[in-house]
Amino acid sequence: MSHYFYIARCTDNSLYIGASDNPQRRITEHNSGIGAQWFRQHGKGTVIYTEEYPTYLEAHRRELQVKKWSRKKKENLIKGLKP
Repeated sequence: MSHYFYIARCTDNSLYIGASDNPQRRITEHNSGIGAQWFRQHGKGTVIYTEEYPTYLEAHRRELQVKKWSRKKKENLIKGLKP
């Protein structure tokens, strides 16, 4: 089973960084009020970027790495530019 690191953009243009075995299902859960409180504060989100990993641990490590990045570096990753 694959696992994913993902970035979602909320309606207020903020970015949410997460890891899941199914990012689309997870974002649907977030948008319906299940899970991260972030979405209740920043509005519904849409998955705009994913990376696939063989294990959850690897996807989670990537999540923790990218969370530390600046907004500009995250936006460059989303655009496919060198972060």
